[in-house]
Amino acid sequence: MTQDRHINTESNNVIIARKADANPEGKGRNGLLLDWYRCAPRGVVAKPPRQVLAELFTSMLVLSASFKFRPAAGVRCYLYCINDTWSLSLIAPEEWSQERRSGFVGTCVLQRDMTWTMTPADRLADNEPVRSAIGRFYDAFADTLDTNLTLEEVLPYCVSSLPYYQRLYANALSRSVRGTVALGNQALKSGREWSGMLPKREGLLLALTA
Repeated sequence: MTQDRHINTESNNVIIARKADANPEGKGRNGLLLDWYRCAPRGVVAKPPRQVLAELFTSMLVLSASFKFRPAAGVRCYLYCINDTWSLSLIAPEEWSQERRSGFVGTCVLQRDMTWTMTPADRLADNEPVRSAIGRFYDAFADTLDTNLTLEEVLPYCVSSLPYYQRLYANALSRSVRGTVALGNQALKSGREWSGMLPKREGLLLALTA
């Protein structure tokens, strides 16, 4: 039986699940199989350790947000944090109210290998509530790596508590990272070895959109 590990912060749950063989539960077999195919990682390659960590952190931050649409590779999405609540939207900040714009975190893009990159908001460095929320998420992320388990063993393959699309794309992310670390001969590194490569500040770990 798969067991979920929950790491709570004031604004987030960073949820890590042990690897499971079963596919995520879906909205019917045919729909699930189609969605499973659409979100299969493509173009997975070996990457430097810091890039692996940055993409994993950024991707888990995005997938911790609330959203009810199926993200598509290459399509811009917009991450918001308002009153410590994360949400991902297809609506740009200039189309929202001032309150919504004040919680804008950055523009996110799903890559073909099912990792996420982000272009931070212009004034993110001056937005203390949002930066504090990212900092708490970063601390929780670092805690998940404080283990002798390998990175593959703590990836979110199947987290039953997540909504459908978040669960589906978390599984796709996990498959992508598994392939990346295998190609880079990094599969046997423990979480603590990965943790030793983390920067001290969370802002340095975002996977930036080129």
